[in-house]
This record gives sequence, structure tokens and C-alpha cells, in this order.
Amino acid sequence: MNQATDEYDVVVLGAGPVGENLADRTRAAGLSTVIVERELVGGECSYWACVPSKSLLRPVLARAEARRVPGLRQAVDGPLSAAEVFAHRDKQVGNWTDGGALTWLESAGIDLVRGHGRLAGPQRVAVTPPDGSDGDERVLTARHAVAVCTGTRAALPDLPGIAEARPWTSREATSSATVPERLVVVGGGVVAAEMATAWNGLGSRVTVLVRGSGLLTRIEPFAGELVAETLREAGVEIRTGTSVKGVARPGGAAGPVTVTLENGERLEADEVLFATGRTPHTEDLGLETVGLEPGGWLTVDETCRVRDVPGGWLYAAGDVNHRALLTHQGKYQARIAGAAIGARAQGVPLLETDRWGAHATTADEAAVPQVVFTDPEVAAVGLTAEQAEAEGRSIRVVDYDMGQVEGAVLYGDGYRGRARMVVDLDRGHLIGVTFVGPGVAELLHSATVAVVGEVPIERLWHAVPSFPTVSEVWLRLLEAYRG
Repeated sequence: MNQATDEYDVVVLGAGPVGENLADRTRAAGLSTVIVERELVGGECSYWACVPSKSLLRPVLARAEARRVPGLRQAVDGPLSAAEVFAHRDKQVGNWTDGGALTWLESAGIDLVRGHGRLAGPQRVAVTPPDGSDGDERVLTARHAVAVCTGTRAALPDLPGIAEARPWTSREATSSATVPERLVVVGGGVVAAEMATAWNGLGSRVTVLVRGSGLLTRIEPFAGELVAETLREAGVEIRTGTSVKGVARPGGAAGPVTVTLENGERLEADEVLFATGRTPHTEDLGLETVGLEPGGWLTVDETCRVRDVPGGWLYAAGDVNHRALLTHQGKYQARIAGAAIGARAQGVPLLETDRWGAHATTADEAAVPQVVFTDPEVAAVGLTAEQAEAEGRSIRVVDYDMGQVEGAVLYGDGYRGRARMVVDLDRGHLIGVTFVGPGVAELLHSATVAVVGEVPIERLWHAVPSFPTVSEVWLRLLEAYRG
């Protein structure tokens, strides 16, 4: 095998949003940077996750909201045009081509090497051709840093027959060009809830199998309860406390799939989606060449520098470090890591690694925002009440029925939702906020600012919400807090 060696200041593994943002920050610091990518530049989020899933969900949610508006509901009684929905999704993902992303890389002065990159010892990355052939190997040497931004992939359970059954993962669920008549969804998290919403709205008969007690259990309990209630009203069957022990597709690719439950019951469907978690893309990265175990999560410090690697040259940002498995949070980490790499390369001491400092990923622990695009939407940031209590904090929990806010009444008939704020009584500011209801996603950033800024609860009285908007729920929460 022939080898060509190139030297850069920074080598980034993975050209998803995290890798792109980190490379952008190191280039802004004046460091030569190359990205290695074996699939599409833009990554999982752009082609198989955030963008296509929200493209599928948008018409489903818009129709649900329109049906609650007097004078409009009659105009949206018919079925959605799946063909038009798919065409719009395909446009949003660039028909699974990355020309636009390549143009941006070039404009930012970031080099791209296509292929599979593996660590080959300290500060070295060996890249093999993307087709996996025994062609020329290219070795990239990093003067200052290698950043692992390879993300995660769907984790499939070890079940009899699962490989032969070719189940859907999140990739197939967001890229399918046909609507299965019957769809079984295994899981109770965000992907399960969103995809049940999308495919039910597009015409599938959906059954959701949840091993635990309900949907979205990592958020405040009322969130999953309200989402499940609406899904059931839309015709989705949700079974909790249900485990799958086997799956089979005896008729081959064109045949139905059979899902066998622990109690022996068998469900037949056209497709089965396993939304049962994520696992890191670290199994074939050459981590063993630098003293790390392959296949696991990478443990990092506040600047996203990987611990226990001599010389401090290895970084890991995004899902792969398991701090917060969300695209926007990974991009946040990437910006901070890129700035830290730039400062260290220039010999500048990192003086701002304390809480909320310029080189500290504090939000990963204190203020992670998340939206679940279901009906109703779920928007949450910071700690839940249960999490805060587990940390030993003295808290007060304040709830309010969002359907009582005038803006919600005007938003649509029968508006159902709930708001909660968690107040740290010792420090006098919010540490968690959750909204559930139609259209609440755009309320979330105000809550995030309040949590990150540690705004005193009494100061929030001076942030006056416009009337009549749904944001008036802030005033109602504060009134309930005062009593």
C-alpha cells in the first residue's frame, strides 16, 4: 500500500455539524484544518435525523394545529399528500448529495479528505479510500490537535432474527419513500415518539411498544403523558411494559415482519422501527493505538479534551463524548473546543475554564435545551424536579395549565398543555423549565436564557410578556410562585 503524508495544525474526524463547527473555529484561529469524512459532508443530522425528520413532521403538526382553528378545520380534513411530503424532505436533504456543504467548506478554507480515518498513533490519522478498497493510504499528521467528531449510530438490541428481518432504524424511518400500512415502533424516547407522530400522520397504522412505563421518561412526567394521550386519540396503539424477544421476516424483503413479544404474542407489520438508543462510532477509529479502549464513549474535560491521553492533543466533541446527545449541544461543544485548541496552539493560557467560562461546556450539565416535535410539542431546558431533588437541592416546583393563557385560547380550540418551572430556593433563580403544548418550541429560548443567565426570580417580573401571546404563561408562573 502506498502512503502519502500531509501535515496540518488540526485534523477533524467527521464532517457532521459538530466537525464542521469545530473546524470553522480552528480556521478562525488561524490554524490549518482538514476534515476526514467517509459518508456525506453534513453528517447524520443533515441527511438522516434532524432535517428529514422535521420535514416529515412539519405538515403533520401543521394540519393538527389547523384542525383546531375555527373556520380552517374544514379545509384540512383530507389526507396528506405523501408524495409531496417526501419531495419536500428530499429537497431539504439535497437528495442525499453534499454539494452545498462542499461549497461551504471551500469558502471557509477547510480541506476535505474523503475516506475512513483511523488514529495511527499520537497525532497521526491514516485514511483509507471511502470504498474500503486497498488503494493508497493517506496519513495526516496534526501539529496541535486531532478532534473526534464521529457521532453515533442507532443501537439495535441483540434479538433472534433481527439481522435477517432488516428492521428500520432512524435512518430508514426518515428516508423511506413509501408509507407502510402497518408500522411497529419499539422504544419510548424522542425518536419513537416523533416517528410514531410522523408516520401515523402520513397514514400508517402505528403500534408503539414501550418497555418502560411510558413515553419520554427523561423529561417531566406530564410531557410523555400528554403526548401519549394525543397519539392514542389519533389512532396510535401504545403498549407500555412490553418487551420484544424476537423479530422475523420469513417472506423475504417484500414480505411482512413478525414481532414476537415476551408473553408469546405475535404482531405482524409491514415495517418495524427500533428506536432503542445510540452507540458511539468509535469501534474502528484506532483508539487502541493511543492507549484507549475501542468502541466506547470518550471521556472529556470541560474543553472537550480527551482524558488520559498524554500530550493533550486528542479532543472529542458531540455525541461521541456522551455529554449531551443533541446536534445543537454538539455544535456548542465544537465552538468551545475549537476556541480552546486555537488558544492552546497560540500558547495562550486558558483562564476561563470555570463555570460558564469561555472555554467551559457548562451548559452540558446545567442548561441543555431540547424540543420534541410531537403533538403537542415538548420543550425543556435544565433540570427536571426529580433530577434537582436527586442532587439535594432545595427547590420549589410551580405548574400552570397553559390552556388557561389567553394566547393559547386564541391559538386553537381545546388547547392542551402544561408549563413547569423549577426554582432553586437557595440561589433564587430557575434551574429548569418545561413547556408542553402546540407551538411551544419557540418559547424555549426565553427559558434557556433565564436558566443560563441565572436571572433572579424577582427580576423576571420586569420581563413583561406581550398580550395576547402564549408567552404570557411566564407571568402566570410567576404569579403562582408568589402565591
